[in-house]
Amino acid sequence: MSKPSFTDLVDVMARLRAPNGCPWDREQTHETLKPYLIEESYEVLTAIDEQDDTELKKELGDVLLQVLFHSQIASETERFDVLDVVEELHDKLIRRHPHVFANLEVNGTQEVLQNWGAIKAQEKASAGKEEKKRFLDSVSSKMPPLVEARQLTERAAYVGFDWEKPQDCIDKLFEEAAELKAELDDAETTHQRLADEVGDLLFVAVNIARLLKVDPDSALKNANRKFRRRFGFIEDSLGETGKSLKDSHLDEMEALWQKAKSLE
Repeated sequence: MSKPSFTDLVDVMARLRAPNGCPWDREQTHETLKPYLIEESYEVLTAIDEQDDTELKKELGDVLLQVLFHSQIASETERFDVLDVVEELHDKLIRRHPHVFANLEVNGTQEVLQNWGAIKAQEKASAGKEEKKRFLDSVSSKMPPLVEARQLTERAAYVGFDWEKPQDCIDKLFEEAAELKAELDDAETTHQRLADEVGDLLFVAVNIARLLKVDPDSALKNANRKFRRRFGFIEDSLGETGKSLKDSHLDEMEALWQKAKSLE
């Protein structure tokens, strides 16, 4: 039996949305589907982190489902269909890679990214869309904060506004930590001033991740998993002695934390 084609998949989606299709699928709109696209994207990242090809294959399929779903909804009011999406992507990839599909010569990734930005600006001008007035306006403020911070600093780095090496940025991290400590020691500090200093600290941490070519979102997700795992070890270890978390004390939990860390 041959594998189903892309057209077969599109037909299945159309069948689910048909009058005699699935009631749940028929009820969905672009708005109701928004949370699923975010959720499925994070599940793809988890599969990548866990190096699980079986799950990655499934989760990529779930992301593709969202593309098909939104395209099918749009096609029902004759706005566009999934083949229009494919055509748009096909043409954009060729247009924005003149160093591959044309005769433009580039010297490294930095020039590729600069050309990408220039071509994108030309596309907006040709479409009659007003170009953003400020350099950083091309970075959307609607993204998750970690992603926005990384892209802001990447964009600034294009014009040389950057640290020369990660060690310099780490020095800045200690500087921001000292400023936060100073606010904590100030009897007249406000919650807003503390929040500002915490924000500065996190922003520098994202910069360090970028300079080290580490995705901050993935790194934090991994840290979350590590915390869950080690705290779970504490809870299980206490349970083996007939104690609960509430029955324990900090020194005991810290000792078990260190044990969990050493076992890893």
